[in-house]
Amino acid sequence: MCYNSLNSGKEKQPHMRTYRLALIGFGNVAQGLTTILRDYGANIAGQHGADFRIVAVNTARKGRIYNPDGFDPDQLLAASAEKRRLDTIPAAYSGWDVQRVIAESNADVVIEMTSSDLLTGQPATDYIRAAIARDRHVITTNKGPVGLFYPELSAMAAERGVGLGVEGTVMGGTPILRVGRELLAAAGVERIQGILNGTTNYILTRMAEGESYEAALREAQKKGYAEANPSADVDGYDAAVKIVILSNLLLGIPLKLENVEREGIGNLTTRDIVRAQQVGEVWKLVAWVERTPDMVKASVRPIRLPGAHPLAGISGATNAITFVTKLLGEVTVVGPGAGRVETGYAVLSDLLDIHQRFHLVR
Repeated sequence: MCYNSLNSGKEKQPHMRTYRLALIGFGNVAQGLTTILRDYGANIAGQHGADFRIVAVNTARKGRIYNPDGFDPDQLLAASAEKRRLDTIPAAYSGWDVQRVIAESNADVVIEMTSSDLLTGQPATDYIRAAIARDRHVITTNKGPVGLFYPELSAMAAERGVGLGVEGTVMGGTPILRVGRELLAAAGVERIQGILNGTTNYILTRMAEGESYEAALREAQKKGYAEANPSADVDGYDAAVKIVILSNLLLGIPLKLENVEREGIGNLTTRDIVRAQQVGEVWKLVAWVERTPDMVKASVRPIRLPGAHPLAGISGATNAITFVTKLLGEVTVVGPGAGRVETGYAVLSDLLDIHQRFHLVR
């Protein structure tokens, strides 16, 4: 079943598989995914044999709708653009809460995209647990549950024989987790360091260009990079949770948030920035984790980098990670850390990975 550009008029391929998606949240990431499915769904189906159909959308403020046959992506996007409630769209059912959608809908994949609570991971963690227990594949872009409970959730998914996709939790649409787990796994990763928070990197870039911290923060908020309460970004919590995720997934080390030394950028002044520039250095908020024979060390803090360092030239809201490996030395990956379509693509990559691992191999 395809809509608009998905409806190419061609018959489905013999091995086409349809996936029914329940979206928990309809913010930027969900809208980015919906845009991709609207514009490129036919190409995805043709190349990969996977037809992705949105059957449920559940939000606290914009309405809750469920249609077993699926929704037209254009209708969902139009309602959001026009600031209409989603329950103005014709649907077989409306008003179902998240747990009912998980328990009673026909969704094959639950995509959890609610706001992150970095300290408790709730209520998203309960949604993920419930979906896995119902033998549904789960994809989340929510850093809280992954940073706090990934070993438990991963083991639960493996026991139930379903997929748990988390690519969008670090560096948005840049497939950094897949690069680390699949392409660099044999290289012997010993240390991971990077610029993992686009908000703070934007602020530091603007300060290097002459803005004060306060003015740069206001700009970041105006552009949508920073929330009204920017503490998670500027105090280093967001980057710390991401380094926990990287440690768990790429190094196999069950690091916890409280094990990460954390310092934000709030104490940096224009004078600090200028002094660094005078000797050819730049300030960056760098997160890192390192495995040594005796222990694991991890921190997030602002440091001065020499101009030749691979992370020194990363400007604006861009993110970057350097893997320090035994066989390849330093490998740096640069890419967008946020963005509607970019993070929507991370969800798509997880969907295609589930299709590849659980269905094409059978």
